[in-house]
Amino acid sequence: MLNKKVADLLENQINKELYSAYLYLDMSNYYYANNLDGFGNWYKIQAQEERDHAMLFLEYLQNNGEAPKLAAIDAPDKAFKTFRDPLAAALEHEEYVTSLINNIYAAALETHDYRTLQFLDWFVKEQGEEEKNANDILGRFDLFGSDPKSLYALDAELGGRTYSAPSLTL
Repeated sequence: MLNKKVADLLENQINKELYSAYLYLDMSNYYYANNLDGFGNWYKIQAQEERDHAMLFLEYLQNNGEAPKLAAIDAPDKAFKTFRDPLAAALEHEEYVTSLINNIYAAALETHDYRTLQFLDWFVKEQGEEEKNANDILGRFDLFGSDPKSLYALDAELGGRTYSAPSLTL
């Protein structure tokens, strides 16, 4: 049986992951509306990943005797005025999600919940990758996003991203 605090944090993380999916869909919509389909593709796939993360938290709770209650998902509240805005918001958001995962990890460690720690290890690694990807794209945009040909090349590169479901065994 899971510690109540840990279970509550895991349940809340389902909502946070689904909000992340909404946020990335909003970013995707912004880029598609501005004819940057590669950026739109990148964030559409990012939304799929976040939805899958929510499902992993849901399944983990169910597999551990919990019946998670699903909360309402807030609408994204970011306004994008430049092509750079979603990129900066994505990095900021990934840093926030990392802090949430770290808080759950700390609570599980405090209660000696080693099974949950093992489960969270994948998310700790994943968040490192998420922050690096967001930082790299923002950095590359800052380097040459103001050049139309370079922006076109970056857009084409991001358009090549394909979806790959997470491979976490619960």
